[in-house]
Amino acid sequence: MIEENINSTKILEQNKNSWDAMADSWFGSTALPSYGCLVPSEEELQLFPALTGKKVFDIGCGSGHFLKWCKEHGAEEIWGLDMSTRQLENARTYLTQSGYEPHLINAPMESDCGLPTDYFDVVYSIYALGWTVDLNTTIDRISRYLKRDGILIFSWDHPLMRCIDAEGEKLVLNGSYFDENPFSYIQRGNPVTIHNHKMSGWINALAGAGFKVEKLVEETDAETLSQEYEFSDSYYSPFRAKKMPLSFIIKAVKL
Repeated sequence: MIEENINSTKILEQNKNSWDAMADSWFGSTALPSYGCLVPSEEELQLFPALTGKKVFDIGCGSGHFLKWCKEHGAEEIWGLDMSTRQLENARTYLTQSGYEPHLINAPMESDCGLPTDYFDVVYSIYALGWTVDLNTTIDRISRYLKRDGILIFSWDHPLMRCIDAEGEKLVLNGSYFDENPFSYIQRGNPVTIHNHKMSGWINALAGAGFKVEKLVEETDAETLSQEYEFSDSYYSPFRAKKMPLSFIIKAVKL
């Protein structure tokens, strides 16, 4: 992992290029009802409201599989945003072939891309919101997109994950939880850069944008917890998941 201090424009350009290169290899790799790595699913958590007749917006929509799930659960309109041109090409093809007409926007989540305000019933982001280079701006924009009493649901790596390393056959606290500087690493052969936000950073950004947090999930799924695993230095290993949450999920309501 390489610490870097590069500006937001360069981070966005780098990440877009890398996600364009990786898009095909990620096609359909994650989809609702899954929220991420070894966490309880939507089938268990029931965080989404009934979607019949609802307008939903997926931030970091990837290949469109989440949007298809929403449409299959009754959503009236499905909107998606992704910074990767290739991801959106795949999403448009996939959703169109499935018989749906998505509204897809190729832009960074931080940008003003002309989306309607006070319009959506549900905005969600499954393992994508953490790619933002400006958390407060992104959450503020989401608040404007949502109707009053609209729901935001998102998941991401738990903030402790970047502090824990595998050494020998132990998990060791090496990094600083308080370090929110951007850091870079190689993902599937491509350089990417993200920020690590403290949990308070997420909660305070939501509060500042007029949200009330209804649910914070920091759990490992029951199946993983019920079994025994040998030590593994894999980042998302079940051995690690038995010791700490790998992901967190938040459901918030716009007041």
